[in-house]
Order: sequence, then C-alpha cells, then structure tokens
Amino acid sequence: MRRMNPSHISFVLVLTYLFLPVAATLIYSLATEWNKTVLPEGLTLKWFAELFRDFPFLQALGRSFLLSGLTTVAALIVMVPAIFVIVVYAPRLERWVQTLVMMTYAVPGVIMAVGLLRTYSGTGIPMILVTAGAYVVGLLPFIYQGTRNSLRTIHAASLMEAAELLGASRGRAFVKIIVPNIMPGILVAGLLSFSILFGEFVLVNMLVGGRFETLQIYLYAKLSKSGHIASAITVTYFLFMAIISGLAVKFSRGNKATRKEAAS
Repeated sequence: MRRMNPSHISFVLVLTYLFLPVAATLIYSLATEWNKTVLPEGLTLKWFAELFRDFPFLQALGRSFLLSGLTTVAALIVMVPAIFVIVVYAPRLERWVQTLVMMTYAVPGVIMAVGLLRTYSGTGIPMILVTAGAYVVGLLPFIYQGTRNSLRTIHAASLMEAAELLGASRGRAFVKIIVPNIMPGILVAGLLSFSILFGEFVLVNMLVGGRFETLQIYLYAKLSKSGHIASAITVTYFLFMAIISGLAVKFSRGNKATRKEAAS
C-alpha cells in the first residue's frame, strides 16, 4: 500500500481548516433550521430569494462595486505610469519610494479614520471622496509591488530603449509595448486591490456609515437580525470574488497566449 506523503497530509489539513468554515456558512445559508441537530433539519433557497428581493441589498452591492471598482481603476491609472517612471528613469529613488509605500501598513484603519474625520469634517469635501482617496493610498503597496515586479521581469528599460531607437515616443512605447507586456501583473494587482476594498469595513463605516451603505455595512446590520441572511450574504460575496478571480485569470492567460503567438 502506498504511503501518503506528509506534505500531502499537511496540505489536506490546511485546505480543511480553510474551507470548513466556508462550507459551514454555505450549509447554514441553505438550512431551514439548524439548532438542535448535527446536520440541518432541511434545505431551502428561501434566504437567497429573500436576499435578492431586498432592494437595499442590491443597492449596497452596487455601491460596493462602484466604490471598489472606480477607486481601483483610478489608482491603477495614476500609479502604474508613476511606478514605471521611477523604475525605468529614476531607479535611485526606488529605495525611498518603497519605504514610503510600505509605511501605509504602519497606520491602523481606526487611527486613519479618526485623523481623516478631524481633518476633513469641516471643509465641505464629501466624505465619500475622502474615503476613496484613503483607499487609493492604502492600495499603494499592492499595486507598487505587482507593477514593479512585472517591469523587472520584462526588462522594461531595454524595451524602451529599443522602441525609442525605432522612432517611437516614450508615451507611445509605454502604451503600445510596456502596458500589454505587464498586463498580467496589472490584473493581479487590480484584482487584489478590488478584493481588499470590496471587503473593507472600518474606513467606510466610520467616515460615511449609513449615508453610503456598502455590502459590509449591510452585512453588519443583518448579523443581529438573521444569521441565515447574513450567511447568504457571505456566500454571495465569496461567489462574486470567485467569478471575478476566474475572469481575471482567464484574461491574463489570454494575454500570455497572444504574446506567445506574436513572438512565434
């Protein structure tokens, strides 16, 4: 009989540890009652039907997508060219930029929210814009590392030199050559950033609260009312993240296949 590798056993245990809570949440979101028995007393889709008939839930879901998506896109548009300029044309500044970027980890969300409230509460600036700005700053480490690693992998400086020798301007070379080659890294950074923002609760709750109810705020409000509905929201959140991850991976592989065909 073939012995099981200890590394395989460890892998199975880790997967079980990670997915058991998700499986339990899924079962509870489908249970009619689950109070006195080991397994649910019955299964139903009533909680999901009730959830998707709830217009405030659909609004909260739309707000979360809107805030997370627009903030992520804006952050990528601003940061990717800036990181490219630093990596290719000012490499001596990389050490200092990397230090500044990593300093965002040093500020807890609660302290940041209190500081932003004291600074901007009386200025007339909408707090939702302040929240989006804070999100952009919080995304710096993820976008910086993903873009920087991609630029190093493709030897961006050499590609730019070759493009300029062939008569392309720096802007055109960046858009036509650099961006398509680092698109997988941008997608990964964008996906990670979107996932983080989509699940963020502290900043948006303290800065705007119920005035801009996102999915996480809606979930927090439902926790004390119905565990079944809260579980259905959690499962829906996981499904959305799985779909977005699958689309990003598929698009990333499509870009790689296109580049290989072009090279051949």
